Amino acid sequence: MYKYLLLFLFLLTACAPPQPEREQTIRFGLESAPVTLDPRFATDAASARINRLIYRSLIDFDSNRQPIADLATWEQLLPTHYRFNLRPPGCEFHNDHTLNAYDVKATYDFILDPANASPHREAFKSIQEIDVINEKTIDFILSQPDNLFVGRLGIGILPADLIKQNHPFNTHPIGSGVFKFVDWQDHTRLKLQRLTDQQMVEFIEVKDPVVRVLKLLRGELDILQGDLSAELITWLGKRKEVQIQKEKGSNFAYLGFNLQNDTTSNLLIRQAIAYALNREDMIHYVLGDAARPASSILPPTHWAGHPELPLYPHDPEKAKQLLAQAGYTKDNPLKLSYKTSTNPVRIRLATVIQHQLKQVGIEMDLQTYDWGTFYGDIKAGKFQMYSLMWVEVKMPDIFEYVFHSNSIPPSGANRGRYINPQLDQWVDEARQTNDLQKQVKLYRQIQQQIFDDLPYVPLWYEDYVLVTQKMIEHYTLSADGNYDSLKWAKKVLPR
Repeated sequence: MYKYLLLFLFLLTACAPPQPEREQTIRFGLESAPVTLDPRFATDAASARINRLIYRSLIDFDSNRQPIADLATWEQLLPTHYRFNLRPPGCEFHNDHTLNAYDVKATYDFILDPANASPHREAFKSIQEIDVINEKTIDFILSQPDNLFVGRLGIGILPADLIKQNHPFNTHPIGSGVFKFVDWQDHTRLKLQRLTDQQMVEFIEVKDPVVRVLKLLRGELDILQGDLSAELITWLGKRKEVQIQKEKGSNFAYLGFNLQNDTTSNLLIRQAIAYALNREDMIHYVLGDAARPASSILPPTHWAGHPELPLYPHDPEKAKQLLAQAGYTKDNPLKLSYKTSTNPVRIRLATVIQHQLKQVGIEMDLQTYDWGTFYGDIKAGKFQMYSLMWVEVKMPDIFEYVFHSNSIPPSGANRGRYINPQLDQWVDEARQTNDLQKQVKLYRQIQQQIFDDLPYVPLWYEDYVLVTQKMIEHYTLSADGNYDSLKWAKKVLPR
């Protein structure tokens, strides 16, 4: 199939008309447009990465995933008392109003209000009080110690007066970042302007990866990052008009299960699926070796990771034995439904998974949906199995957000409705302790428990792949796949 696809691409590009006159705007191709431009509700990767350009937050992270000052420095006055001081010079919103402590308070007060149903609310449940000392100083008082608290404050700050007016930030954002909002045509073409030099950047949704590649080669797009098949990446590597960069990534791909479903709540079935999958073959043949097998959301090199956690091996005989224990045989096969997006790479992976599961006696009904429908179903718990990916995970509070029993949507991302009181206790203890060794021990216990209970079947960490026109300069891949290089990227037109 892909041999004919590449031939088709070759013929199209060989007889393509001359490229249109190049413009100064940097055009960035996306597989899916951002869901929202309001950081209080953003959970998908495209939204999070683009919101980083539009908004600024109290803190950011360094290359070691440790919090550093962005808008504010901080000091811990007591185990439950943090003071943040906004850094001079004053930072202005894109409507020319100066950002101050009242804006910080209004942003987090909104998230904390359960009536607003922010998916980030659970992460801030320890906040008891937010006190504005003056326009540059704000105190956070916690109900209990939370040693990860500072690292949670990466939410973009919004203007307090516009929050009060219920301004539609989701479609018309007003932040204080390097880029300001210009236009969002049909929610498929998002245009931002860089304040430092008026450079325009346009994010354009092009769902089909082949069409994205064609648009890149025809000069209609300048940057593609991720969401390309191994064959397309290899083919692009032979084209002189583009440049490719690859970096090891930490984006965690997984299979998720509905643990309230009568079938997928059975641990034997989840274990059988884990042993039935041949990750190495999928990584090699579908992803072009641009990934490495995973056993946990956090990579083993993360300070809170679990380097001794094993991988689930490919063992189809063991998978069959587990299915037999669960009451399923060749004459009585297990039937499951599996949901994924219409992304061609994800569909191809799902088809391979479908084939591998069939080899052990599992009949999988593959269901594909557009991103909005698919993502809505997953958050609502309307699935048996699904596949997704966690991107840019920096802090171990991901375990609270994804697996704590208090984090069932809309309060968090426990989409499989996983309930384990022992894990809840460990997560709560890890949040409160200031003893680093104890904290690491608790996070490793948490990861071992998740590995054993299998609310997720871990698949792999996908690498980052960047393809750009040669006229694009100073845009490079980041360690977590964000789009921050757009803050200084240049489009150098031929003279």
